[in-house]
Amino acid sequence: MVRAKQSRSEAEAEARRQIVRVCRRMYERGLIAGTDGNVSVRLADDRILITPSGVHKGDLAEADLVVTDREGKPVVERGRRPSSEILMHLLCYQLREEVGAVVHAHPVHAVALAVAGVSLANCILPESCLSLGFILTAPYSTPGTEEVPRALRDLITHADAILLDRHGSLTVGPSLEVAYNRLESVEHTARITHAARCLGEVQPLSERQVEKLREVAARYGWAQIPRGCDECNACPNGRAGTRGAPEAGEVSAQIEAALARYLRS
Repeated sequence: MVRAKQSRSEAEAEARRQIVRVCRRMYERGLIAGTDGNVSVRLADDRILITPSGVHKGDLAEADLVVTDREGKPVVERGRRPSSEILMHLLCYQLREEVGAVVHAHPVHAVALAVAGVSLANCILPESCLSLGFILTAPYSTPGTEEVPRALRDLITHADAILLDRHGSLTVGPSLEVAYNRLESVEHTARITHAARCLGEVQPLSERQVEKLREVAARYGWAQIPRGCDECNACPNGRAGTRGAPEAGEVSAQIEAALARYLRS
């Protein structure tokens, strides 16, 4: 029993080191500014380790991070509140058991494309097709409110990377390394897409080329490659306009309870 407790303690200590390292990398690479963004890791016993509210991510210390239960309530009161965006993290962990980490950032080019009404086309770059699968865009929602998980609820179940209109990006993965790498891939894809659109008409991959990528992804168990152009408008073949709010049911009681506690604190 003692060895098990030490193992959990060591795992949490490593998660703290990883989150601090990722936050500093995000800040240094311009993926966030100041207190922007938030990162979390799923710990044992349904606990979540998450960045605090109002702390500059470039100056974040391991002791600043907050451990909460699955409803977002801090396990130990130490004066720090969990990120005001904890609701989207809770939703990801609730709906996808395989998710071990969540990263929310404000990558400049990706956000700029979303503001301009341009989605990221998975059929343009083979690398993003294979590493990210769908990159969907969620409708605008007020940050820090229940609107955010409500807008994400129907998307996160089949996407590892999502753009939040005017609000940033959300990437998930089985580990923090994977979730962060997906963030970099989203912004890299956005930069290339933006540059290509400035130079001229974007030429998408052919249906046969996309089909071959789909075959490769299926063979290796990688991300699902999208079919057709209904989810995208980044090239002339795209048929998607501005996405409307998904017709989702009410956010779960756990998420609502977490919001109520946060607003009262």
